[in-house]
Amino acid sequence: MASNNSVITTAARKKLVQARAGAITLPTVAGFAFGNGGVDTDGNIIAPTEDQTALNAELLRKVIGSYSFPTETSCRYVVTLEASELAGESISEIALYDTEDDLVAIKNFTPKGKDADLEMTFTLDDVF
Repeated sequence: MASNNSVITTAARKKLVQARAGAITLPTVAGFAFGNGGVDTDGNIIAPTEDQTALNAELLRKVIGSYSFPTETSCRYVVTLEASELAGESISEIALYDTEDDLVAIKNFTPKGKDADLEMTFTLDDVF
């Protein structure tokens, strides 16, 4: 996740360096957080910051559906919103959170409308 509209949070970086030193056990990624605060009133994408500890307007948290390792240095996380979940919302921000409920990665994007009669699958790659 590396672009102007995505970040690895400071909380995640601190945990990584502490785990490498053996000071802590690294909490695992637990799920996705969804929100509708990833754009401003004009529809421009708001760049997330490394020090962000919450989405701008969180709507739902959902446990990861699956993960895979497309390369030796990346993990692909996948979750599906069921038809009834976030129906009528325009999702514009998403994050990965860990088992300590800290956001570890955030991505903002143009709003994606969620209809009540369809599922939506989201995929995020954590790349090192």
